[in-house]
Amino acid sequence: MTEKKIPKDKMIDRLKINLIKNLKYYLSTILFLTLIISCSKESITVADTVDEVAEEPDAVNEEEVITTLTITLTPTSGSTTVVTLKTQDLDGDGPNAPEVTVSGNLTAGAVYAGDMEFLNELESPAEDITEEIEEEDLDHQVFYTLAGLDATVEYANNDSAGNPLGTEFTLTANTASSGSLTFTLIHEPTKPNTGLGDAGGSVDIEAPFDITIE
Repeated sequence: MTEKKIPKDKMIDRLKINLIKNLKYYLSTILFLTLIISCSKESITVADTVDEVAEEPDAVNEEEVITTLTITLTPTSGSTTVVTLKTQDLDGDGPNAPEVTVSGNLTAGAVYAGDMEFLNELESPAEDITEEIEEEDLDHQVFYTLAGLDATVEYANNDSAGNPLGTEFTLTANTASSGSLTFTLIHEPTKPNTGLGDAGGSVDIEAPFDITIE
């Protein structure tokens, strides 16, 4: 049999058609692979972003750990005897009650400058929490509560916004009497306030002392 020859122009047309088909195939494949790679990169980016957000902790101003409060009452008039009030609770929420000491009685008519020191003695050496309280003064306030004791207590220092802070105070011992004086350090109180009743916040430490004025 004689082989049928394909005209040259038709052969060229067939080659063009095959070439176009092949180009469409390759272009489709490349486009598909590009989409897969792009989606993969976006997935990785989103996953990484979620992980970063999950790992980033919220800024939290935590309450201070206070085991020991020492209050020094230094007379400015009417007496020469310094009186020290101290409460120490080394087991925190444990079963042991705080050890509370009062070095002596107050003198009727005397005026005292009060200074407070807060410590965390679970650390070694002990951590001075007073500095932290005064640095974060907008987030703290000390309140004084009298019961049965004829005395007055006034703030002697303020926070950076001009509201009472209370780590320093003035105590005036009036007439002879006995009662309690409680110091309450509030964390993140509402400021200004009219007292402990509407201050809100949370209690860092509450320390009552039995005191006698003679």
